[in-house]
Amino acid sequence: MDPIKHHIVFLQAAFCKVPDFQLPPSHSYTKAVYDVTSLADLHARVHSATILVFSAIKIDAVTLSPEVTPYLKYIVIVATGTDCVDLDACRARGILVSNCPNANVESVSEHALGMYFTIRRRMLEMRSLTMRGEWPRRGTLMFDMLDRQGQPPLTCQEEVVGILGYGAVGKRIATIARAVGMKVLISGRKNDANGTSPPGNGNSNGDGNEQRVPFEHIIKTCTVIFIAVPLTDSTRHLISTPELEKMPQQSILVNVSRGGVVDEEALVAALKENRIAGAAMDVFREEPAGPENSPLLAEGTKDLNLLVTPHLAWLAGITWTIQSQILKENIEQWAAGRQPNVVV
Repeated sequence: MDPIKHHIVFLQAAFCKVPDFQLPPSHSYTKAVYDVTSLADLHARVHSATILVFSAIKIDAVTLSPEVTPYLKYIVIVATGTDCVDLDACRARGILVSNCPNANVESVSEHALGMYFTIRRRMLEMRSLTMRGEWPRRGTLMFDMLDRQGQPPLTCQEEVVGILGYGAVGKRIATIARAVGMKVLISGRKNDANGTSPPGNGNSNGDGNEQRVPFEHIIKTCTVIFIAVPLTDSTRHLISTPELEKMPQQSILVNVSRGGVVDEEALVAALKENRIAGAAMDVFREEPAGPENSPLLAEGTKDLNLLVTPHLAWLAGITWTIQSQILKENIEQWAAGRQPNVVV
């Protein structure tokens, strides 16, 4: 058998541990390791790659053209989400794509619950007022923590949680939520304009034995909604003005999936008008996010009960370890002729 040489290019090695690979005897490899890669450097760095490894950089049809990546055969996304890659372009060229599913389940789930507690208990506002010395001046800060009806925060035993997306992360969030006393409902799929439920929209995937509750019921009754769906055509703006207007005023929205799932302009408007109690977002429609490209960070949002974090819910030592293991297995199995964790 003729020897087969691979050139593995790591575009975002700072986001994962780079393993050593044990390939079949006829295979050998070289590697180029870049901690981070800017879009300006992208095309030069990928040109010689037969295998590309990255976490979230945008790989579009131009990058996937034979002129830019003439030798490319295999892509490994060191994450669960695959919306950063033009999968149609990969399919057209026969480039196999794998991901690293479920590596960040614990970290993302815990981050989601931490965001919930921060928003429900208005911890950031409490900290700000306390640090500014408002407590001795006012005698109590209790009244700043009441909602617009003058009611104090709900406890876990009073919360009704809706889970949008019942994959591994959704299941783990549900388990933790139940453990602290919350009632948990698992959402069915959102109906389209014709009242039918489209296939594969991602917000009821997972264990088919878990009873589903209609999406509309979740929106109208739940006091906390956790979003853990992939970004697809049918989940884009899954939550927008119509949904926000139907939510209870005391409801909280927590998104640890993808930014495009929530309509950012609609969310800011709902928070400014006190239609919902608060929101927490680890993801943005455009990343990296800043005041110039996200309504969530624009002028006038600092005083809202809004918690934002920079798409780092996944960050934990165990995530790095599991991602590295899956990455290693993906490449070794692919070289051996198998198709591990294949997306396309």
